[in-house]
Amino acid sequence: MNNIIAIVGRPNVGKSTLFNRLTAARTAIEEKVPGVTRDRLYGTSEWCGRNLVIIDTGGLTFGRDDQLASQVRRQIELAVEEAQVIIFLLDGREGLTALDEEIGEMLRRSGKPVIPVVNKIDHFEMEPVKYGFYGLGLGDPYTVSAAHGKGSGELLDLVCSMLPPEEEQIAEYAADAVKVAVIGRPNVGKSSLINSILGEERVIVNSMPGTTRDAIDTVFEYREQPYVLIDTAGMRRKSKVKDSVEYYSVLRTLKAVQRADLALLLLDGEKGITEQDQRLAGFADQAGRGLILVVNKWDLVRERQQAREEYLDNLNRMLGFVSYAHVIFVSALTGWRLERIFPLIIETWQEQHKRIPTSLLNELLEDALAVNPPPSVKGKRVKLFYATQPEVKPPTFVFFVNEPDLIHFSYRRYLENRLRESFGFKGTPVIIKLKKRERRGDA
Repeated sequence: MNNIIAIVGRPNVGKSTLFNRLTAARTAIEEKVPGVTRDRLYGTSEWCGRNLVIIDTGGLTFGRDDQLASQVRRQIELAVEEAQVIIFLLDGREGLTALDEEIGEMLRRSGKPVIPVVNKIDHFEMEPVKYGFYGLGLGDPYTVSAAHGKGSGELLDLVCSMLPPEEEQIAEYAADAVKVAVIGRPNVGKSSLINSILGEERVIVNSMPGTTRDAIDTVFEYREQPYVLIDTAGMRRKSKVKDSVEYYSVLRTLKAVQRADLALLLLDGEKGITEQDQRLAGFADQAGRGLILVVNKWDLVRERQQAREEYLDNLNRMLGFVSYAHVIFVSALTGWRLERIFPLIIETWQEQHKRIPTSLLNELLEDALAVNPPPSVKGKRVKLFYATQPEVKPPTFVFFVNEPDLIHFSYRRYLENRLRESFGFKGTPVIIKLKKRERRGDA
């Protein structure tokens, strides 16, 4: 199960600051909503062995009839409906307000677990402030300082304790089944791709975007290898406003990607790459899942000279941050080249699980330092001592250094490039972590 946590509250209580803190300051995935001056933010986090999807919502107000306020309220209502746990953020400096009480009543009616969290409690002496929020009737208020990180880990502990138990793996999924999420913007051919792969119409194919109402898992075997295909075509719910379709589609994609081992991101070969494609690639990259870029509808443009080179140039420009991904040109409608997807899936899965012996890893580090040592910062020498690989899927490497904060992002990229040049890891993200190691004589 993937777990959605919504942060709700009135304006200026620190929701975005807490969001950044709980997602470990990762780059937020932004979804631009027409007519709304702020972006809706999604982030992922892992805590207590649980994968979390955290939503930063807009400031909630009542009594205003303007378009912006009504759209923000609508999005918050959708977030509350989809969430497993709600963090109700309050301002400890301003105290309980009438607007807080209105929001509290709305959240109480939702029937969802709600944690009242009093923000801006920067030191112990301010703790008694929380007693003023018992009047909400939502249980014991919890205190944090989102700006300084106070209480954030304990808050995530509390969130995890309120989540429903993890679902057991579905019995018909073989232990060695490769789970593949099929993602892409509406009308790009996700259902058609699955139908062609399976050789039969198990899901409805329609030219109208969003006709698949929910994620569909399909279990099958190909050359004695079991697979699970997760179709994330856009979904539609009754009695919801029109813009809820895209909202639910985004959440469904986030959850499907986290359940999968890797993702097939379908791109439109005829219409090109969009910002929405960038966001979807970001979902897979941030979740640490393997990624294959499947350029669909290529039968419509492949006869044009230089079309492939032009598309690849655009792809490198728009999706350069996932340059590790495989790229394949296909036609889901005719089945052209679809059989070539399976070797890429298996290769990506194998690369995700590749483990490098510590001795080889440190030989690489020694060579990388000899060719390009990290620059000194303000006269302080940066030292990298050794490296290990504690995890796979995605391959994760820990470099022990004297001053982690002094290593620039560009040098992280250099280390990643050296890892890829030596060991491959095609199709999968590579995680670089820096850990401080105290050593005598460091200066």
